[in-house]
Amino acid sequence: MTSQDDFPPQLTWQSGALQHQLRWHSEAGNPPPRRVQEADDQIAADTAYRLACEGTGLLWRGDFQNARQLLQALGRRVDKARERALAKSRSKPASGEGPAQAFHQHRQMQAQRARILGMLLIPVEPGFVVPLRRAPEVQAACSEAYDAALASESFAVSLRELQGLIGAHEWRKKGVEIAALGGRIHPYYGVFSPVRGEYVDLVAQAPLPSTELAFDIGVGSGVLSAVLAKRGVHKIVATDMDPRALACADENLRGLGLRQQVELQQTDLFPPGRAPLVVCNPPWLPARPSSAIEHAVYDPDSRMLLGFLNGLAAHLTAQGEGWLILSDFAEHLGLRAPGMLAEAIAQAGLEVIARHDIKPRHGKAIDRDDPLFAARSKETTTLWRLRARG
Repeated sequence: MTSQDDFPPQLTWQSGALQHQLRWHSEAGNPPPRRVQEADDQIAADTAYRLACEGTGLLWRGDFQNARQLLQALGRRVDKARERALAKSRSKPASGEGPAQAFHQHRQMQAQRARILGMLLIPVEPGFVVPLRRAPEVQAACSEAYDAALASESFAVSLRELQGLIGAHEWRKKGVEIAALGGRIHPYYGVFSPVRGEYVDLVAQAPLPSTELAFDIGVGSGVLSAVLAKRGVHKIVATDMDPRALACADENLRGLGLRQQVELQQTDLFPPGRAPLVVCNPPWLPARPSSAIEHAVYDPDSRMLLGFLNGLAAHLTAQGEGWLILSDFAEHLGLRAPGMLAEAIAQAGLEVIARHDIKPRHGKAIDRDDPLFAARSKETTTLWRLRARG
């Protein structure tokens, strides 16, 4: 028996006397707007903003570049409304809200902004063609991010997501310069990009316990496997659950000439066996992701962190080391208790051999206008060298 869930979500709207339907697609897993109406170059930005705030999707029929300008205008209106709300909250007496409340408010505002801007919709025809005046060619960007089967369909996507795909395509072509590699890593759409180079530097500089074998848990773009291979580790077994991440790592390692040293496995956390070095850089924030793409940033209930710690001793050789790369940003936000990590390490039967610290170098760490500046300014990223207690 076929259920409603077996069919792809649809947009439904009225145009004149006719009712129309079009498949809806969202890589973030967002549901389609419940109300949809067609819009073009004649719509005023204030009208579009009001409709978007009310939850009405605007299926664009006008000039593509005008749609981009309208999206920018919507963004400015959202930001002004947010600034007014923040100014109002600052004018109230202090209510004892801490950094965790500030973080959750920040995420809530980000989600609201994404929801409103996501109401501007773009039609896409088979072959990933946008049938609008002055529309760019998006075939390459869509082919890199979307399932191949979608290329034979007509569907609608938010302009915000489409611009994200285009940006990711350009980012993938350009790549990210990694000083420790003397080369570039080219991230895929939806795979965490190694733009925060400090954690890479920690792995590049910590003393290796062995060059025989290493496990890289959660390979992502492949950057840490590449650094280990560049440092002379003869074999790295790298794991990830995401096929897109494994494909990304494969391409990057081949491009760097290091693929022969790395075995890629699609598995949750550890591969079979033991190694003298096991490396893991889990998502740093123990919060619930709002979309599949956010899994690289948020680790709900610290699942990956605790899974790594609790399974590490069983996958280390005698005197082997586990390297945990983790920021203390979550502690400064109040999302993780200050003693939680030390307690989790002890409960897993592990001990700390040494720790290597580094301060962040990204722009937000010195941006006093950032709503999370108080926590960011105190952040330290640490490589914890762990071993099983004897």
